[in-house]
Amino acid sequence: MAYFKFIKRNPKKSIALVVLLTLYYFCLPRKLFNVPTATVVESSEGLLLGAKIADDGQWRFPAVDSVPYKFKTCILNFEDAYFYKHPGFNPVSMSKAIKANLVAGKTVRGGSTITQQVVRLSRGQQKRSYAEKVIELILATRLEFRHSKEEILALYASYAPFGGNVVGLEVAAWRYFGLLPYQLSWAESATLAVLPNAPSLIYPGKSQTKLLEKRNRLLKKLHQKKIIDSTTYKLALLEELPQKPYALPKHAKHFVQYVSNRKKGERVRSTINDNLQQNVNALVKKHYNELKQNQVYNAAVLVLDVKTRKVLSYVGNTPTDALHEKDVDMVHASRSTGSVLKPLLYAAMLDAGELLPNMLVADIPTQIAGYTPENFNEDYSGAIQAKKALARSLNIPAVRLLQSYGLQKFRDQLDAFKLKGLNKSADHYGLTLILGGAESNLWDLCKTYANLSSTVNHFNETSSEFFENEFMSPIWIKEKAPNFGNKKLEKNVFDAGSIYLTFEAMKEVNRPEGSESWEFYDSSKEVAWKTGTSFGNKDAWAIGVTTDYVVGVWVGNADGEGRPNVTGVSSAAPILFDVFDVLPKSSWFLKPLDEFVEVAVCANSGYLASDICPKLNNSIPNKRNYVKACAYHKTIHLNKNKQYRVNSSCEDVSLLVSEPWFVLPPIMEFYYKKTHPTYKVLPSYRKDCDYVNVPAMEFIYPKNGTKITLAKNFEGDKNELIVKLAHNKPATRVFWYLDSTFIKETQNFHEIAVLPTQGTHVISAVDAMGNEKSIVVTID
Repeated sequence: MAYFKFIKRNPKKSIALVVLLTLYYFCLPRKLFNVPTATVVESSEGLLLGAKIADDGQWRFPAVDSVPYKFKTCILNFEDAYFYKHPGFNPVSMSKAIKANLVAGKTVRGGSTITQQVVRLSRGQQKRSYAEKVIELILATRLEFRHSKEEILALYASYAPFGGNVVGLEVAAWRYFGLLPYQLSWAESATLAVLPNAPSLIYPGKSQTKLLEKRNRLLKKLHQKKIIDSTTYKLALLEELPQKPYALPKHAKHFVQYVSNRKKGERVRSTINDNLQQNVNALVKKHYNELKQNQVYNAAVLVLDVKTRKVLSYVGNTPTDALHEKDVDMVHASRSTGSVLKPLLYAAMLDAGELLPNMLVADIPTQIAGYTPENFNEDYSGAIQAKKALARSLNIPAVRLLQSYGLQKFRDQLDAFKLKGLNKSADHYGLTLILGGAESNLWDLCKTYANLSSTVNHFNETSSEFFENEFMSPIWIKEKAPNFGNKKLEKNVFDAGSIYLTFEAMKEVNRPEGSESWEFYDSSKEVAWKTGTSFGNKDAWAIGVTTDYVVGVWVGNADGEGRPNVTGVSSAAPILFDVFDVLPKSSWFLKPLDEFVEVAVCANSGYLASDICPKLNNSIPNKRNYVKACAYHKTIHLNKNKQYRVNSSCEDVSLLVSEPWFVLPPIMEFYYKKTHPTYKVLPSYRKDCDYVNVPAMEFIYPKNGTKITLAKNFEGDKNELIVKLAHNKPATRVFWYLDSTFIKETQNFHEIAVLPTQGTHVISAVDAMGNEKSIVVTID
């Protein structure tokens, strides 16, 4: 009531008071410090991985929320003993300071509290004056109303100067002692406590005697107050002052840059495991010292946790120099994929019902629309099981399978994996897409394989269901959890059974030298892995998958220079398995039983079994199947002792012996039988038999319709065209013709060299039994 009477009697004073209180309330900026801060990246355990300096060139970490006990004790005893009692300023201290300064005729003593110093720091480089002191005093009292004492102390510890471009306790502890603030000793805490008062004293050779005296006086005060005991005091006096700044940790330099681009000026608790990161750093350094002997200077490693999608280790490059692009982050650099997309095609065809793991696929000289793929070893196996073709990373079967499956269809499916760099049309890539004609990066490739691994895991953990958000990006912030979304019955891209069979095939890849017999050791880890080598040996890849981890490795030169012997197996795989050796052992994938059905397949060809095939029961993905029944088994008729083929023209029908026979086409047979000694070539017809003309021979090279440019040798003469032919009876004589002109006769080895003129020519071959085969070639 008295309050309202006062307002009525003194309206002007009341208004003035309200205005003053309003001004006082709003006099302190909402955000006290508006200065750039460094990007600070910590490991999942809270250890410093690295930092990126603030935009103003200051090592100023984001503000801390608490102050370690030792430093708090030291700073209060040195700067503001009555900190917890005053309202923001200390009248006694201010009076003493004013008196001392008047007597001396200059400023010899300060009377500012820690609260006032926080205000002064927040106002920047304001000229010192009594008017400024009044402003600081007002703002200090307002700060005391708005923040707790602990918060004010944390602000001081975060923004106090500690010499040079070092701002804040946390950076000072790292730069001068190489420690976290809570790890500092009493002597180290005392040294930092006296520094903001005279930050220039930290420099070696510049008044370090004064710094030592100030530190020791503070330690003596702590001893006298019985804060530290006599032994601690004496030992603290013996500790030396820092002589040079320590470098901040750089355990994940490129990861810090990656985080800084997304969380600039923030403190980020990452998912990186510090111990694993340092182990991988050491492994990369070890292999770098070997690789650079071959002038290979760059490498990158990424480790993901499959179940949480968290990034556990991120090494963006080797410890090379600026001349060799040490600052380029090769985890995110787009490079030719080599063969690392082959498992995706294998899974796609299994998922579509167009392939079975043991199905024979052709591995023969191939030319498709002018494109001639070659295997890495420049050899051919004739025919090989699909799973072995993947394990051996054969190029020709992969290209032929891609053509069979559909280039556009596969290109469209790859969009689901969101591979950065793979952004052009199917026509642009052509069939080279499966051999490295496209680009992607280690981040997205590891993400893709982690998603596939997780699909199998989740299918087995649920009631044979999938998650709608299975295909997600890696997580690198610790507090972020994966959101897999709702369960569903429909697959995302590939079903769990097809992925499982793909990993089973990848498990059989021959490991690098020294690890070939891994399966004979109980301690060995089962890993589904794939290598890749780009054209010109510019990029070497190795990606490995278990139920728990994905490890990806890239090796090469960041500037794109290729080097001999840079391959996925020889350069990237050794790093891959060294990294797996420092990871915990994982169990192998459980078979997603609900995805499979038992069927009879041909024991020889791997196709669905026909009536005359030797059969095996096999487990394949349960879906409508487009794989045909085996066409390689034929019923043939033999004479009584099974030495020759016969027919009704030369043998009584009742005496014919009928048998199923595994027969490959001539060109496939030509290479297949070299490595398959049990393969039985069809017996020849008995001489007295009339027999229908069967495809007895086939051109290996060149193919019909090929356009050929004959290169010149060192003497300037054109090289000859080498023509090769496969015959199901090599001993048969073959007669060769070029444009109806006889050239040569061959037997056993059907290969000739010709030198056609420019233009279109017909090359013909006729065997002794009258079989004829012709091709047309054009010489540019």
